[in-house]
Amino acid sequence: MPQLNPDPWFAIMVFSWVVFLTIIPTKIMNNLAPNEPAPMSKEEHKADSWTWPW
Repeated sequence: MPQLNPDPWFAIMVFSWVVFLTIIPTKIMNNLAPNEPAPMSKEEHKADSWTWPW
């Protein structure tokens, strides 16, 4: 029964798992976010009080 011969399929499975566990995660982790967060300025805005007309 040739379907019970693990010779070619085991090698394909091992090689695909090596690709999934080594190459793909390194390529994903090397990507940069397109919008890096910018540091916020520490200047405080002075809010003018409302001058009521009456």
